Amino acid sequence: MITAVLNQKGGVGKTTIALHLAAALAARGAKVMLVDADPQGSALDWAAAREGEPPFAVIGLPRPNLHREIPRHAETYDHVVIDGPPRVNELARSALLAADTVVVPVQPSPYDVWAAREIVALLREAHVFKERQIARFVVNRKIVNTAIGRDVVEALAEFELPVLPTALCQRVAFAECAAQGRTVLEVDPQGPAAREVRALCEELLAASAGGQA
Repeated sequence: MITAVLNQKGGVGKTTIALHLAAALAARGAKVMLVDADPQGSALDWAAAREGEPPFAVIGLPRPNLHREIPRHAETYDHVVIDGPPRVNELARSALLAADTVVVPVQPSPYDVWAAREIVALLREAHVFKERQIARFVVNRKIVNTAIGRDVVEALAEFELPVLPTALCQRVAFAECAAQGRTVLEVDPQGPAAREVRALCEELLAASAGGQA
């Protein structure tokens, strides 16, 4: 499965989700590659900050012909996760064409909901070429014990793109792990952040297996 984490808005947590999704898939015993398609190279920086090898391969591939190169890598991996660029451009379009599944992170903010329109429009364009592609919103940095997460799910309903039931909450653990080149699954595997990551991974796998667009 090739999964792209995309949104034209920067700062929504694409790299955090891509890294943790790759880690969760690897923890299930899968052979996983994370492709850093962001020219900023945040996932590569994460890997460089780490002591020892990560539980999945990490390569940089910020090229507009990504959709032509990814299949070659996918032949030797069970899963490829693409950490997409921070805006809609040729790189994002190429990542979209490469992907079987697309994850669109959205923070619980009106600005994020408004910004989602552009990536949804791009998904509709790509549907002509990728009829079986699965796409899902995921709410990221939800504030615990507030109604904001529920409100953003209601606001996203206008796009007719499903929202995964599990949200990733705003937790210090994610930031602390990033500085160490690690994930919450390693640092606190039984903690709430790790449980959210695993649940999110299972929901995404179920959506992909079900083939529900």
